Amino acid sequence: MPFPVVRMKLAALVMIAALPAVAQVPAGSYEQQEVMIPMRDGVKLHTVLFLPRKPAGPLPIMFNRTPYGAQQDEKALIRRYPEFAAEGYIFALQDIRGRFASEGQFVMQRQIRADKANPKATDESTDAYDSIGWLMKNVPGNNGRAGMVGVSYDGWLTTMALVEPHPALKAASEQASPADMFLGDDFHHNGAFRLSYGFEYAAEMETSKTANTMFEFDQADTYSWYLKLGPLYNANEKYFKGKIPTWNDFVSHPNYDEFWKKQAMAPYIGTPKVPNLNVAGWWDQEDFYGPLKIYELFEKNDRANLNYLVVGPWNHGGWEGREGDKLGDISFDSNTSKYFKSQLEAPWFAFWLKDKGTRDFAEATVFQTGSNRWERYDSWPPRTAKPTSFYFSAGGGLSTNAPGADGGSEFDSYISDPAHPVPYRKRPISPTYPGPAWKQWLVEDQRFVDNRPDVLTFATGALTDEVHVAGDIVADLFASTTGSDADWIVKLIDVYPESYPDDPRLAGFELMVANEVFRGRFHESFEVPKALVPGQVTPFHIDLHTNNHAFLKGHRIMVQVQSSWFPLIDRNPQTFVDNIFNAREADYRKAEHKVFRSKTWPSHVVLPVVK
Repeated sequence: MPFPVVRMKLAALVMIAALPAVAQVPAGSYEQQEVMIPMRDGVKLHTVLFLPRKPAGPLPIMFNRTPYGAQQDEKALIRRYPEFAAEGYIFALQDIRGRFASEGQFVMQRQIRADKANPKATDESTDAYDSIGWLMKNVPGNNGRAGMVGVSYDGWLTTMALVEPHPALKAASEQASPADMFLGDDFHHNGAFRLSYGFEYAAEMETSKTANTMFEFDQADTYSWYLKLGPLYNANEKYFKGKIPTWNDFVSHPNYDEFWKKQAMAPYIGTPKVPNLNVAGWWDQEDFYGPLKIYELFEKNDRANLNYLVVGPWNHGGWEGREGDKLGDISFDSNTSKYFKSQLEAPWFAFWLKDKGTRDFAEATVFQTGSNRWERYDSWPPRTAKPTSFYFSAGGGLSTNAPGADGGSEFDSYISDPAHPVPYRKRPISPTYPGPAWKQWLVEDQRFVDNRPDVLTFATGALTDEVHVAGDIVADLFASTTGSDADWIVKLIDVYPESYPDDPRLAGFELMVANEVFRGRFHESFEVPKALVPGQVTPFHIDLHTNNHAFLKGHRIMVQVQSSWFPLIDRNPQTFVDNIFNAREADYRKAEHKVFRSKTWPSHVVLPVVK
């Protein structure tokens, strides 16, 4: 869906000049009020209002809904939204139903109401609708327009408001919202359970209504703690005791049933009615799948050109920081977060809510990592990308040459042992939150798993020319196991030269560009799992998602394949059971896995290469 102003066949480089300073908003600029806004069923939601003391005429309302506690400090508000504060907005920050000072019962990722004919039926969409209606009628000095912005759960709440938007909602920015908790976001990826995040987040959100309570580990290395925990059924037996609703939902719904489908965005997103700026980070450790999927779903019916995309070199919500010039050891050569906030987000809302500026937004503004530059596209993925296969070959090679004639038996193998899983980042592995290691693990040097016997590595030689990848990346594995279930993790890696004078710390660095896990039991259906046949070669089509990266001259392209990623992903027993959450210790068994690289079974990755 190209926007005519930026229609172009190839990407255009966005040159970044010196960014203007944000005007300082002094303390005491706002009058603060707390109100309880009634919903259609009588429940009242706690909302904090910040009203400018000296408004320059009627102002739009910037509305944020959150389960984490509505901001109640003016200084913190200004630090969080400096561009919005300088531009001039009324702020409304709300605790959602059942959290902190709001009434009602909290339900994680509350499903869309089933009985829409019932005038008192509620969900997050109706709560947003009722709240905006009340704000328009009761907050003095508003101009009749509201905008919504939110990151992560707040981003999901923003998307929920777009399902049935109030007429006064004139602009929104869904940022890092989950879209499907079974297929690609916080709790599962392709059916594989995200153990450490699911366990710790459920405990944080459902132990107390009025606090975000971190689970207290008695070991510094959570890899050891989760290994000691043993099978997943021990979580309730030893710790939760059936009192954490979300964990109970994990146990009760191990497959892609109606519970997960009703939470997913796909059934509810149709023609966009409100301009929406979808925002994602290439190294989002929690919700990268979501914002790209939401953009894709809205894009299918976006005939009014209301759906836009920004992707930058950030982790989860990393654009909220003031600089964004680096992540971990990787530098981006500019203040990418500041650029986004001042040059993209602030003008976006000013145009739709205040009639300022011009509608010259690119359909997709994406940062190309590797080359470290912003690019503008008239569609995403770009139509100019050419799918190019890179095949696994003998001796750990990776090339565009397809395997020649053979008997179909060429393969590499390893023993996958649930008692000794591959860690997903360097040990010791600290708890997910407060971090900070969790926030940066996706840019961690992958050499920490080099030479492990249960990790396969395939790589090109040093590149003689740059290889630019822009669009969807997939892996096609042909594999077998001596067990009856298996996980497959594929990682696409940019290997830096062994001599790197620009930053000697990065000499030989293995930077993960894309990755994904696939749980073998779902090879035919996510709804109905099926055991793998021991010894039988099975194809696995694994979506590594979209990306925009330049593999520079002298670098190498690498692919790693493994079958555990612990404790990010729970251990696969490698023995098929009806429900892994109920598996017992005896079900966890070693298995030999084979990854084939023959003409008959040519395992490979497909990269969308652009000139």
